[in-house]
Amino acid sequence: MGRYLERLIESWIFQSRWLMAPMYLGLVGGLFILLVKFGQEFFHIVSHLASFSEQETVLSLLALVDITLVGNLLIMVIFSGYENFVSRIDTANSEDRPEWMGKVDYSGLKIKLIGSIVAISAIDLLKAFVHQSSGTASFTTEQMAWLVGIHLTFIITGVLFAWMDKIAGHSHGKGKSDH
Repeated sequence: MGRYLERLIESWIFQSRWLMAPMYLGLVGGLFILLVKFGQEFFHIVSHLASFSEQETVLSLLALVDITLVGNLLIMVIFSGYENFVSRIDTANSEDRPEWMGKVDYSGLKIKLIGSIVAISAIDLLKAFVHQSSGTASFTTEQMAWLVGIHLTFIITGVLFAWMDKIAGHSHGKGKSDH
């Protein structure tokens, strides 16, 4: 009876990974939302191109880059998360399958995510500086300091994640050679 109960509980726990699938589908929905926002922003740029200053054009294009980076972030989370935690994605050996797909473990995903967050933060910081230099936004010195501080926090976090992974990799490697 005890072994049967143990197998039943383990089976439920193992099958519970499928509870994540609707969340990944929700993130696919998030990609559609980003596509709509990208289209709206692109249409806005095209329809106002003649009246935009150079700085307004740059800011608008940075907004498109920002949306694209968030989309890339979602794709990484969807693909890697689903493959790491739910099930392998069968692409029937498609030549379009991204090379990194199926090879990014949780540690690699963490590094890619923080890298994307740093890039998004850098673009937002650049937009704030361009706004500030053009006189179209009135950020206080304190607000600009917060933006820089948050960006530096993301950078330091990324460096610490990479350092921890390197340490874990070296200690893991030593453990393998000792056995």
